[in-house]
Amino acid sequence: MAEEVLSQNEIDALLSALSSGEMDANELKKDDPEKKVRVYDFKRALRFSKDQIRGLTRIHENFARILTTYFSTRLRTFANINVATVDQLPYEEFIRSIPKQTILNVFSVPPLDGRLIVEINPNIAYAMLDRVLGGKGTNFNKIENLTEIETKIMSQLFEKMIDNLQEAWSSLVEIEPILEEFEVNPQFLQMVSPNETVVVISLNTVIGETSGMINICIPHVTLEPIISKLSVHYWMENKSNVTSVEDTEKISSHLQSSKVDVKAILGESTITVNELLNLAVHDVIQLEQNINDPVPIYVYDEHKFDAQLGKRKNKVAVQILNQTEKGEAE
Repeated sequence: MAEEVLSQNEIDALLSALSSGEMDANELKKDDPEKKVRVYDFKRALRFSKDQIRGLTRIHENFARILTTYFSTRLRTFANINVATVDQLPYEEFIRSIPKQTILNVFSVPPLDGRLIVEINPNIAYAMLDRVLGGKGTNFNKIENLTEIETKIMSQLFEKMIDNLQEAWSSLVEIEPILEEFEVNPQFLQMVSPNETVVVISLNTVIGETSGMINICIPHVTLEPIISKLSVHYWMENKSNVTSVEDTEKISSHLQSSKVDVKAILGESTITVNELLNLAVHDVIQLEQNINDPVPIYVYDEHKFDAQLGKRKNKVAVQILNQTEKGEAE
């Protein structure tokens, strides 16, 4: 039996039939005795596994967080971006799903082959443009009459926006996104064959009081060289616990400049409380330490060194004689 996705009208009709008694809920629970068959559409080949889709979702959730910070700073207004969906579908279906007039940015991502599309809803694009030009972020749709200045400003804004994708993808591959085309009509774009599988990451975007979608379309052929890296197992297997030389030097530098509590114990003695209360000037307290014995040096209450008493530039000082021996754990 083929899997079907019900529309909202069909769901409402089904609920209405159950409420009125026209349909029995128990009948819906009965299993079909016949063997279930899953229909496979060869025109809509699923070339990304669920694990790889989850990997792409995690990467672009990070990208959405970076974009939120970027747009909040760049546009000086409230911005909120999050991943809505990550789907794989034929390229032709993606082109049909976006508006006939919209903002399309085509980027190459060397060293990877192929290109990707960033489609930005006109409401969002014009709200951004209005903020850049000093306005309140009003969305006004005049996409068919874009001036050269407006086109240039938008191109620069989105070109810097996609630079953040380089940081988000750094765990997969080091890319250098380059804006190649700025288009408003999706029918003029033919990156891959109509039946080529693409993954579309849809981002819910709010700029000020304007909301809309940003869609990132990535063909399978572009991701093919690094597709194995999208798996969680790959990240787990390639996670290195070895500290790099740079990290070691940085830690060593911080440790060398840190302050520690060091004290030298000249000697110890035990007296009664009564003797302590009756101490007077010129009284002598006899220490248990011999004058020729080394002085213990404590670092945070841990006996680390032995030293001898002396003077340096008319100040009392100690000279380290040796480091106390400790176990391997120390």
